[in-house]
Amino acid sequence: MGTTLIRNGRVITATDDYLADVLMQDGVIHAIGKALVVGEEVKIIDATGLYVLPGGVDTHVHMENIVGPSITCDTFASGTRAAAFGGTTTVVDFALQTKDDSPLAAIARVQRSADPQVSVDYSLHVIVTRVDAQVLCDVRHAMQHEGVTSFKMFMAYPGVMMADDAAIFQMLRQVGADGGMVALHAENGTVIDLLIREALEAGHTSPRYHALTRPAILEGEATHRGIRLAELAEAQIYFVHVSSNQALKHIVTARAEGIPVFAETCPHYLLFDDSVYNSDDFEIAKYVMTPPLRTSDDQKHLWRALRYDDLQVIATDHCPFCMKEGHKGFFQQKMRGQHDFSQIPNGAPGIETRLVSLFDIGVMQGKLSLNRFVQLTSTTPAKLFGLFPKKGTIAVGSDADVVLFDPAASQTIHARHLHSNCDYTLLEGRTLRGRVEKVFLRGQLIVDGEQWLGREGMGRFVPRGTVQAF
Repeated sequence: MGTTLIRNGRVITATDDYLADVLMQDGVIHAIGKALVVGEEVKIIDATGLYVLPGGVDTHVHMENIVGPSITCDTFASGTRAAAFGGTTTVVDFALQTKDDSPLAAIARVQRSADPQVSVDYSLHVIVTRVDAQVLCDVRHAMQHEGVTSFKMFMAYPGVMMADDAAIFQMLRQVGADGGMVALHAENGTVIDLLIREALEAGHTSPRYHALTRPAILEGEATHRGIRLAELAEAQIYFVHVSSNQALKHIVTARAEGIPVFAETCPHYLLFDDSVYNSDDFEIAKYVMTPPLRTSDDQKHLWRALRYDDLQVIATDHCPFCMKEGHKGFFQQKMRGQHDFSQIPNGAPGIETRLVSLFDIGVMQGKLSLNRFVQLTSTTPAKLFGLFPKKGTIAVGSDADVVLFDPAASQTIHARHLHSNCDYTLLEGRTLRGRVEKVFLRGQLIVDGEQWLGREGMGRFVPRGTVQAF
């Protein structure tokens, strides 16, 4: 592996902002300093006028995710290539424990598919759908020997993935005691299922009823319940894709009480609001994700929480399904629910546009500082999920996952220019300020402007440690 010097860039971390040279050697950051002297064999890249950022860490993505008869349209190959072009060098995907197997079998199954394909580094959460003595034993083994230290559970989708409160409490108690993290999808699933059935019986089949049957109050109720289970278990807890103030107010209160509650939101909740649902047109299926988009008032509360650290992470929940049936050979996609909104696969793309969209709407509009931008998209997710300081920062000894970002450039987003298999982007035609120019994975240049220099299988599975208090 060659040695590369990034000369004269503006290094931005979660805490620092300075001009320096960064020397990458043997896959790690070897030195940082002013006017570093190197030999003629060292490749030098002039980063004058560019930000030098740690590679993005996206701890909520879904590649090859099976939902009933549907599967997300991004493979590990296409999805991680899109991640790289967007400045993300580490992703954490999911291994689903089915009714027939164990958490350990789920991990092995996903690794068999991912390892030959991934172009960036990756790790896994396990989705636990059933809890018994053997599952708890397997969970402990995964934490101690497989480098998997986080586990997702659902309070929604009864009969498919939903776990009851006792199962969630058991997991919180054991995983928390062992230093890991339980992540919760917080919605009251049984009441939502009732509202869906009632809507369909009344003849309401269009996509906008997805939002109308998943009201924010049911996200808030489940979030409150999850917090109290964590309090009883004396465990830390993480809430995925927080979308509403109904949920957020319980998180804020719990943190003020000293309960170790952490949470993420997603770019789409900051970019769009529920006004997109004001139609019965099937195009609205693009915005069918769970939870659905909320009000503009909810957005204001999310931004406040991001500024004041009541939300600690911005992840994508990249879960793409095509609008056009058969696109790139993918069927049973969004059109599956053309006559029944409950059959529309939930999710939207976003992995390639996370950094640039947040830079545009956050940093450039004065809602986030540069340091906070890095903290939310790289450093804190790395800390919460046991990847720091290997990932998530620019420091001597850390992996040389580095993004050169041009804050003066602008770009207009079109799905045809992106690298996901998805046939649409929620940002179609939108002009954003900022652009990823170069991306290094462990010191190797994998993205150079529009040129792809990476390769399938070069990404590695990264074993993770426990939650790092901060």
